[in-house]
Amino acid sequence: MRLHVDAILFDIDGTLVDSTAAVERTWRTWAARRGINAEEILRVCHGRRSEDTVAQFMPEGEQEAAVAELEQLELHDLADVVALPAARSLLASLPAERVGAVTSGSAALMTARLQAAGLPVPCVLVAAENVAVGKPDPEGYLAAAAALGVDVRRCLVIEDAPAGIRAGRAAGAQVVAVATSHASADLQAADAVIVDLTMATVTVTPQGLAVELVATAPVV
Repeated sequence: MRLHVDAILFDIDGTLVDSTAAVERTWRTWAARRGINAEEILRVCHGRRSEDTVAQFMPEGEQEAAVAELEQLELHDLADVVALPAARSLLASLPAERVGAVTSGSAALMTARLQAAGLPVPCVLVAAENVAVGKPDPEGYLAAAAALGVDVRRCLVIEDAPAGIRAGRAAGAQVVAVATSHASADLQAADAVIVDLTMATVTVTPQGLAVELVATAPVV
């Protein structure tokens, strides 16, 4: 399977870095302090901004402080955050002007996680505080494409969570899902599903980027 695009827009958590254990630990700690069922939170938090998840469980007047507390827990829990397979080599092969990242986390947290995993921080990083509405809204991906100066329809979005897949599709981009944090069956809204980034090879061409995939589901 071969795609031709102008740029690649990556999610971060679950796509470039494995932070699942840290995410679950911090949410469980946060929930325990408030007597909230952590399992209910973990069912809805992946791929979404913390403030959007917190809003489901906390009164409006308490949400800002609760989000700030969660952020501090996350910033102090980086010990086992690691790069996912092939993330380092794939990023190294791409020109900086053809790479963006769109994340539901804050810029500070995502920078810390990328650095903890030994990965570069993309020049274009659209974080939670840079959008009015988080994933599955397409705002973040539209903003990243605009910052790179490319048509979002000529971008490839790589995501690991259903909310992010929906955001990429709504933006008009082609979307590939990596089955690193969710079962493939949960990712079928993507154009294609791959096991992880080892199944993707990118070649820089005069026209842009040629992406070859070993996919578990065909492009629709």
